Amino acid sequence: MNLNQNRIKKGGAYCMKRSMISIIILMSFMLLFISSTGIRGNQLVEGNATVTVYIEWGSTAPEGEIEVFNGELNGLHIINGKGKVTGNEFSFKSGKRYQLGVSIENVHLQPGPGATVVTVNTEEKGFSFLLRDVTSRFPIYISEYEVTVLPADDSRTLSEIQKKTGEAGSKTKLGQIEDEPEESYENAARHTRNQCVPTWLGVSRDFNLFEVDFGFNHFNKGMESIRPKRACQSVKLPELNNAPVTYNFVMGRGIGVVHDVSRHLEKGFLPILHTVLRDEDILYRTRTFVTLEGSPLKSENLRGTHYLTADGYSGGHTFTNKQESEFKEQEKIELNRKETTVLCFQAIAVNTSMALRYAWFKFPETQNYKFNVENGFSQFSTDRVFCIARINNKPAPCEEISILLAPGDSAVFEFYVPHTPATHDRALKLAGWDFEKQLKECRSFWENKLSNASSIQLPEKRIQDMVYAGLLHLDLTTYGLEPEGTLAPTIGVYSPIGSESSPIIQFMNSMGWHDTARRSIQYFLDKQHENGFMQNFGGYMLETGAALFTMGEYFRYTHDLEFIKKNKDKILKSCEFLINEQDSNKLEDLRGKGYGMMVGKVADKNDHFHSFMLNGYNYLGLSRSAEMLSTVDPAMAEKIRIQAEDLKKNIRESFFASMERSPVMPLGDGTWMPSVPPWPDTKWLPQLFLEPLKLYSHAHFTVRYATTGPLYLIFQEVISPYESAAGSMLAFHAEHLYQRNTVFSQPYYSRHAWLQLKRGMVKPFLKTYYNTFPAISDRETYTFWEHIHQVSPHKTHEEAWFLMQTRWMLYLEEGQTLKLLSGVPRAWLENGKTISVKNVASYFGPLSFNVKSNVEKGIIEVTIDCNTDRKPNDIIIRLPHPSGRKPVKVSGGVYDATTETVHLASFTGHASMKLEY
Repeated sequence: MNLNQNRIKKGGAYCMKRSMISIIILMSFMLLFISSTGIRGNQLVEGNATVTVYIEWGSTAPEGEIEVFNGELNGLHIINGKGKVTGNEFSFKSGKRYQLGVSIENVHLQPGPGATVVTVNTEEKGFSFLLRDVTSRFPIYISEYEVTVLPADDSRTLSEIQKKTGEAGSKTKLGQIEDEPEESYENAARHTRNQCVPTWLGVSRDFNLFEVDFGFNHFNKGMESIRPKRACQSVKLPELNNAPVTYNFVMGRGIGVVHDVSRHLEKGFLPILHTVLRDEDILYRTRTFVTLEGSPLKSENLRGTHYLTADGYSGGHTFTNKQESEFKEQEKIELNRKETTVLCFQAIAVNTSMALRYAWFKFPETQNYKFNVENGFSQFSTDRVFCIARINNKPAPCEEISILLAPGDSAVFEFYVPHTPATHDRALKLAGWDFEKQLKECRSFWENKLSNASSIQLPEKRIQDMVYAGLLHLDLTTYGLEPEGTLAPTIGVYSPIGSESSPIIQFMNSMGWHDTARRSIQYFLDKQHENGFMQNFGGYMLETGAALFTMGEYFRYTHDLEFIKKNKDKILKSCEFLINEQDSNKLEDLRGKGYGMMVGKVADKNDHFHSFMLNGYNYLGLSRSAEMLSTVDPAMAEKIRIQAEDLKKNIRESFFASMERSPVMPLGDGTWMPSVPPWPDTKWLPQLFLEPLKLYSHAHFTVRYATTGPLYLIFQEVISPYESAAGSMLAFHAEHLYQRNTVFSQPYYSRHAWLQLKRGMVKPFLKTYYNTFPAISDRETYTFWEHIHQVSPHKTHEEAWFLMQTRWMLYLEEGQTLKLLSGVPRAWLENGKTISVKNVASYFGPLSFNVKSNVEKGIIEVTIDCNTDRKPNDIIIRLPHPSGRKPVKVSGGVYDATTETVHLASFTGHASMKLEY
């Protein structure tokens, strides 16, 4: 019933009767609200209590319906404006204000399960709210929807709420970041965890690795440790009752009150580990690396390991019966190879004092062995030697020793550890090795690999070193036989996963390693199931779409038609699988709840739902497949494109329906934003605990949302980065799910860094970028954990997303536009600094650009080269002056002072720019 006095008919008893009835009804609504003091006070009223709230919209006359969950709708009433109500439906026709009263009984306002939720279903901009959240102190105000929800005794208008919110001066977390100075590594490192990660050493392609804990392992009886591994599995020895073997050794006098150890990689990025340990006056400098036992370490001598064998020794792998049979055959070959790998170690102890001092050393030990004092061999038996020890180029006379050193004198301790115990004759050959010669070979081997990659020179040495170290880390655990054939792009401890191997392959492509990328993609095609399904790890269901997406990215970089022709049938088979899954879920009762969307889990938890992340990858895979196949089979490509667009439409339908159902949540500036659950099968965001759930997993509550939730749909091209829904999700995530703008536990599972770059949010991007890698990687050796709580070392999936973030901040494609330096810090353009990128791979072909800052003379100069038949139409390069100054003259393009970018239209393949200040 409408209480607006303009609507009351004039004249006679009829008018008076209507007026009296209206007044009585209004008083009843007020009394009902007053009885529900819990909605605006501290005391919550349960059970039969009735609560009334007022909803007011802005300029557009709304119509729709009200649904109540965990409570009962008692009635609707138009407070301001002209319209009508029928049952739970309402519609406004006109008015200066559109205000609706909603009365609810049998409410539940307590925290936890069963709380009352109100859903406002409208044709556009529907939303839901928790009744317990409606207060005068913190009114629900959704700025994007121009709507507010207030207690019935709060007479403020929408415009008054808008004004008060704007005047409050409070900021969202993203707004606070915009007000701060740009983030830097130095600042982030002061506030984040400082991690130490075991180092993996090997020779590339070969699953015979060594995991070493040098300089920080205080839990292994205070000793340094060496663990031979086959992929992720520790080597087991019969002499230890088939238990995993660990070799322990000691430098210095032991664990004392001072811990003075540092580590670094050779040249900052090569997989040759250096440590420096100071035990007061004695300084120990070590170098450790891995090489081949019987051949010089050169690319032509590299055999590698069959990809299925390495896969089978990786965590979480899944095989079909046929693959299991082939694995067993290959395993026999791999475990009986004549040549293995050898870990080489050297420590030089120097007396830095002016007095006589002792250097102390203990060579590697394990259990059930003997030390041969004649030749320095540690052995289980004569033909089972696990360590060859030398002191000053002679056999070590004992396992533990102290050597008196005069001031400035040194002692050299060396040992060699074969991956599996060697025969006596093989050990004798190792005893004759020249350490420096082996080191030179190893250094040259890794440098040659990098010489075949693109060149990236950055003003921040740490980031530059991490780029090259990261590329080699990816290569180290990409296993397969050389020089040709399929490679297994494992993610460190675990077997390849379509989703997690994707950034590994993408970065290899970006750095020009197209052959390695192609061979890695072949892994997913070779292991494809008969029905086109791809699943290689732990029951994950998202690999098919993710792998097809990665193939599409490879094609964008290379335009490799031969690859498409060769694998066309397999690509089509996988597309058919996804389309069949899509069709099997086209049930009418799933409308808005997963209609046309595949069911399956995307991570470790058994959440078998119509996941947005899963189906976003399926869309991306189908879309990229249509793009690839358009070059060889246009008709089939068009059919797949239509199916992809149908899936996209269905995902969006369920996404926006889910957004309408899930309660809004507050931001720091006083506004509220919609939330979206990770799958449409549930009404609400799980983290609100409106149902009894156990969500804590992987060391945080937000795992199902922040790491595998609907934000992926933006990266997966289902939601545009520029849609309001993308901004809403990003704001909500940043406010409630991030710490220092990074995700908890496994931060590289979130794609919000990419989204921030897309939206031109430089400061939030840098906040994410610089606070993530220092907290999850080793700051000295650049190896990454999988999780912040130190689970799974050498996690190349995490490292690869860091590398891709670095790539995106340097160059990022968008349609026919190439964006350069979208996210680089201002500090990178300080006087005398240069950014030089040569022959990186892009969608537009090989790309090189150089930026030189001479701001003391008022100049920044740029050259750009991308002269291919698919070069970009436009170049947009961001050139932020380190002090924020704006140029007085720009040549080579049009300057935008707001974005600090130069826009060059109709790019010809080469460009030069000059900014003068």
